Formats: sequence, structure tokens, C-alpha cells
Amino acid sequence: MIVFVMRSLSMQKVKSCGVICFTKTKQPSFLLMKRSHRYDLPKGHIEPGETELQCALRELSEETGITKRQVCLELDFRYRTIYYPRYRLFGGQKVEKSLVIFLAWVSEELEIVMTEHSSSEWIKWNPPHYFHNRIIDELLLAVDRFL
Repeated sequence: MIVFVMRSLSMQKVKSCGVICFTKTKQPSFLLMKRSHRYDLPKGHIEPGETELQCALRELSEETGITKRQVCLELDFRYRTIYYPRYRLFGGQKVEKSLVIFLAWVSEELEIVMTEHSSSEWIKWNPPHYFHNRIIDELLLAVDRFL
């Protein structure tokens, strides 16, 4: 007799939070982080007991050196998306990743302390912007509608 055992195929769920920073200058700009082959946002995984906002501000500080005292949050803006990347942490399996991004203002283009990315760039706000990155492009459209 052959017996088949069905394992649960439920997908792992991961949640990350971050911040998109804009300058409050005559010609506003926004901050993107750069990895070798793509743009990214300062964001990261939520830790147990953390709120989304606490996570976002912690990650902003860890990845850029910008502290919560240096930003003014736009409390009426909260962008959320779900996507399905493969995660090395889970053996290359696809996961359901929920991403929440908050909007913050800084007084000027601050110097960035690099910790996890190869570089960063303050990009002049002149929509529409297209980075060929679904998450960043959709986020920037949402920011444009909000502003």
C-alpha cells in the first residue's frame, strides 16, 4: 500500500515597513536607496511588539542615519501593497509580503549614512517618475495623488 502525506502548502507571510522621505525645499526631492542593480526604499521587517510606524522609523534610522527627530510625518498618508517575492530565509520559497510605507518630510537633502545599500540618491520631484520597479512606481503615483 502507498500512502501519500499532504503537507500544508500555506504560504509564509512577511511584513515590512518603511519611509519615503521628501525635502521641504523650493524644488522638493525624495530619497531612494540603491543596491547594485536596483533602487530600493529604506524599509525592513517588523519585529515582535513593534507598530508599523515604529518599524518604519527604526529602519529609516538604521539604513540612512535619519532619526525620527529629523522628520515630520505626514500622518494622513499610508501606502500598503502585497507582493510575492522568493525569500532565501525560507529556502527560496515564495512568500506573501505586505509592505507599508509612510511619508515624511525633512528640511533639506541630508547626508546619508550607508549601512545596507551601496549608495543613495536624492531625486528631484518631477512626476511622473518611472523606475521600472512596480513598488516604487506605484508608491510615487500614490504620493503624487496625495500631494
